[in-house]
Amino acid sequence: MIKHEKFQRAPLVLAIATASVIAPNVFAQVAMDSIAGPQAQQIEEVMVQGRLKDSAETLVMERLDDEVVTDILGSEMIGRVGDSTVAAALRRVSGLSLVNDKFVYVRGLGERYSSTTLNGATVPSPDLTRNVIPLDIFPTSVVDSLAVQKSYSADQAATFGGGNVDIRTKSIPDSLTYSFELGSGMNTETDGNVLSYNGGGDDDFGTDDGTRAMPAELQAALQRFKGRLGVQDIRQVLEAEGNVYDSASEAIAAAQQVNRELALNLNRDVSLEEESSKPDMDVKASVGNSFILSDDWEIGFLAGGSYKNRWREEETIKRAYGFPEERIDTENTSTYSVDLSANVNLGVRYADEQEVTFTSLYLRNTDDDASIRDYFNENREVSDRRGFREYALKYEERDLMLNQVKGSHQMGPASKALVPGGLLNWAPEELVVDWFYSDATAQTDIPNEVSISADTITNAAGEVVTSAVSTGVNSSAFRFTELKDQVTNYGWSATLPVEFSSSTLELSGGYARTEKGRTYKQTEFRLGALTVADSGSLGGSLSDVFGDDQITNGENNYVFDRAGANNQSYIAATLTDAAFGKVDWTLNETWRLSAGARWEEYNQVALDWNPYGYTLDDPQITNDPEELREATYIEDAVYPSVSLTYMGSLWAETFQLRFGASKTSVRPDLREITDAIYIDPITDEQIKGNPNARPSEITNIDLRGEWFFDNGDNLTISAYYKDIADPIEFFELASSDTNVAREIINAESGEITGIEIEGLKTLGFMGEFMDSFFLQGNLTVQETELEAGSEADAPTNPVRDMTGASDYVVNMLIGFDSPDGNHSATLGYNMFGDRLYLAGRNGAPDAYEQPFHSLDLTYSWYPTSEITVKAKMQNLLDEAIEIERAGVIVFEEKPGQSFSLSAQYQF
Repeated sequence: MIKHEKFQRAPLVLAIATASVIAPNVFAQVAMDSIAGPQAQQIEEVMVQGRLKDSAETLVMERLDDEVVTDILGSEMIGRVGDSTVAAALRRVSGLSLVNDKFVYVRGLGERYSSTTLNGATVPSPDLTRNVIPLDIFPTSVVDSLAVQKSYSADQAATFGGGNVDIRTKSIPDSLTYSFELGSGMNTETDGNVLSYNGGGDDDFGTDDGTRAMPAELQAALQRFKGRLGVQDIRQVLEAEGNVYDSASEAIAAAQQVNRELALNLNRDVSLEEESSKPDMDVKASVGNSFILSDDWEIGFLAGGSYKNRWREEETIKRAYGFPEERIDTENTSTYSVDLSANVNLGVRYADEQEVTFTSLYLRNTDDDASIRDYFNENREVSDRRGFREYALKYEERDLMLNQVKGSHQMGPASKALVPGGLLNWAPEELVVDWFYSDATAQTDIPNEVSISADTITNAAGEVVTSAVSTGVNSSAFRFTELKDQVTNYGWSATLPVEFSSSTLELSGGYARTEKGRTYKQTEFRLGALTVADSGSLGGSLSDVFGDDQITNGENNYVFDRAGANNQSYIAATLTDAAFGKVDWTLNETWRLSAGARWEEYNQVALDWNPYGYTLDDPQITNDPEELREATYIEDAVYPSVSLTYMGSLWAETFQLRFGASKTSVRPDLREITDAIYIDPITDEQIKGNPNARPSEITNIDLRGEWFFDNGDNLTISAYYKDIADPIEFFELASSDTNVAREIINAESGEITGIEIEGLKTLGFMGEFMDSFFLQGNLTVQETELEAGSEADAPTNPVRDMTGASDYVVNMLIGFDSPDGNHSATLGYNMFGDRLYLAGRNGAPDAYEQPFHSLDLTYSWYPTSEITVKAKMQNLLDEAIEIERAGVIVFEEKPGQSFSLSAQYQF
């Protein structure tokens, strides 16, 4: 925008920022106290509030100046509400809802329609089955602000559906700053006794010390026996190696001996036991400074880190909607979580014209689960007094390592003078060139994931009386999973503003390239007893049932093998080249027209991978030319966008009316275009990929009116419409009552129509006492419609809501700031309406997730300008997550109430 226009808005922005951060009378009171007497404490208070005001002013300025519909959430507001992850914080933005505590749904569209960038660059995903990033991996301690762009502009990637979330990390400070924070907490569902087992020595650091790693002996055996460890397979290799046996029975006995010895290499110390949990621990620290080297040169740094651990217990209950009293599934899980982060920012600036910054970020999130699941199905119902039990251990470590370097260069007079010979004199002083290079790797490691099946005897109420490990080859599974996702993203853009007498014109363009490679490897072993000499031995501890004595006992028939059909693993890659151009024209500081187009060439390949294929008949990667051709996808298209903004003073001191229209695309996830069937780690459902899945094309239309008043109040009303061709959706597959299965299908069409209303209101008009309070909130009302089309498998409702869409979403905040500046509190409320969880088939009813009323309270005390004591209380209403199908609650989970207390010293 024009510098003159920004200067005119400064007083207004100051008022908005004041109301957004603290009650207006706080500034007045501080100013009066400062006049009355030069007390040191009062001067410090002005400095503290000034820092908050400046941050809020910057965010409001950005929202006013942005050419498209964008919502921005700053670190101060995130801190007030007390959200600890980016995913939780984004619940506060209008039109957004949180699913599975990981994924954000924007304007009724599933997580695949919401893209995520970090400082504007593409980031890889550590999620096992999705390209999208689970936003719970980002702690808010590294966040400076969150920008949610809801309407498309050509400088963004064309994979734009509901919106793009840009996570902006904290930048280099203007002066010396350091902070240290220590906190603790608890959850009401964690009663002190948790399920646990013998893990590794480094579990408190969120990484395995090798205890759970696949043994080298098994890796060597997979090579030796060509991936097949059954008795007959081993026998064939032994004989091929030149071993001679007197009889077939002797050869089989030798192979059985090798088979059992291989099984002994597994880590079978898997007995579950109860132990006492500890309170949560939360530690954060940071330090930064900037140094002026000369009149023009400045350098700076910011370094920080955080560590958090916690125990959580949860009970989930599932019921078959047709037989809710007879077919029940109850699972109790204890989870020990460790979150660790480290970040380093470096920067150098020359004369406010040249700037280069480097950002390095490391995140680690580890969940160590131990669970016992008791269930009944069509084979054994509650009234049979016999059921099933599953013991499970899962240690999942997710890591993200990211390095970014960015530069911004303006050809100003100082820069031109820096280069000898006048080599830059040709360049316009207003020309700005920005560039970036980002390299990131996300990894997920799940070593020695164990599940053990058992048979139970129950009483009339379905409570377990006795249990014993099941016999059979599938009584236990030991799975090793590795995911590696690498992304290299780089590009540049150039911006040239041109000023005329009554208008300004800004020309911009650029190029970007994104290279992504993903490997997913899964290896699973099965160990079980076909028969045992003493059936009572199966009722002992798990470590004893699978102990050395049991396996090597010749009277017991234990068998060991590698399981799977060799299509669980895959490799995939994408390559995107993009170029864009934009024109941004402002007339008389009243009308603003922005138009642009983006060209993208998208290349994708995804192939089933058999890591244990050793022959031409059983290759690691198919050598069939037709299959290879079908595994690739190439798309070349242009995506236009246009926005028109009117700036005036209708009903308020500042008014803006924005209109935007664009065409975008959303592509299938990499795993979804393979033919593999896999288990979704979030829903535990079987998911079938579809090599014929096609990208969706989206037409986006947005209209937003914004009113900003001098007293700090503001109001925003937005209307939006999206038309989706070939939307990518999940549809239920035919399966047993025991399992729920879904497949990826391109539906025929989808539509979303909605309205968002948001605003901020100071409450001083209600009386002097209410001067210290403000109300901020938003409401989204929308309607979605999906036409299943001919590719869907007998859907019950061929026309239905889109999966995950809510008819309404409500967010409310009541804030309090004491007149003396020593106390603040925020009461936050978040609620979404019914949203479709699973669409039924062949007359089976649809399943809907029920509304969840989240009420959270955060209180902060500022005894000095450097010290903050904060208390957080979450889910005060003790709500439960429920999914309803045909009037039956088929899923129920209570997250419990969480309480935490922290103290921070910051200078």
